[in-house]
Amino acid sequence: MRATTPKSPLKQGIRDAAPFILVVSPFAIVFGVVATESGLSIAETLLFSVAVIAGAAQFTTLQLLNENAPAVIALLSGLAVNLRMAMYSASLTPYLGAAPLWQRALVAYLTVDQSYACSVAAYERNASWTLKERMTYFFACCLPVIPMWYLMTLAGALIGESIPESAALDFAVPITFLALIAPMMRTPAHLAAALVASLAALSLTWVPYNLGLMIAATFGMIVGAQAELILKKRGMMT
Repeated sequence: MRATTPKSPLKQGIRDAAPFILVVSPFAIVFGVVATESGLSIAETLLFSVAVIAGAAQFTTLQLLNENAPAVIALLSGLAVNLRMAMYSASLTPYLGAAPLWQRALVAYLTVDQSYACSVAAYERNASWTLKERMTYFFACCLPVIPMWYLMTLAGALIGESIPESAALDFAVPITFLALIAPMMRTPAHLAAALVASLAALSLTWVPYNLGLMIAATFGMIVGAQAELILKKRGMMT
């Protein structure tokens, strides 16, 4: 078999992440529209997406600010929605932790659902990859997704209210997360965490300022961690 080169991870990364353009684009357009309708300028809307690159957290924060929630609550809710990024970082550390500081800082900025999901799956498939090849693949996954997030956010901000409601572009939000999460539900611990978090979020919709999401996420992580410990003790997980 032909030896793997840094060029092949580049092609693989672009190819693997390219399909997410179909859901990232309408997601970003919707955010651009919603942000400008909420009173942000085009420049502020674009800066929001460039600085944060986290659609769900951006929507959550924007919604709470529109509801006149305290800024601290809006920020904490946005952070809670993005707590998964801390887990993503911990999961990527064994593969990319030896990289130079500037590269790790760039990885931290570019870590999104798509780049993480593609990278972890590829690293598991290609255990012989060098650090350079793993970094190449990670950045390649970002090439189709991140610039499109910026561009489509700007497009949405420019289009603004001219997009009719019948376009129903908000379908991209659930589809994106389903496409990312479903393949990762590989163990009973994953399923238990997802089930508990989902049920808790549905039952806590009455909690003000979307704080039910923070509570539900906490429940899910606790149950998932406990389930994994139990399964390991029983020898069901390695």
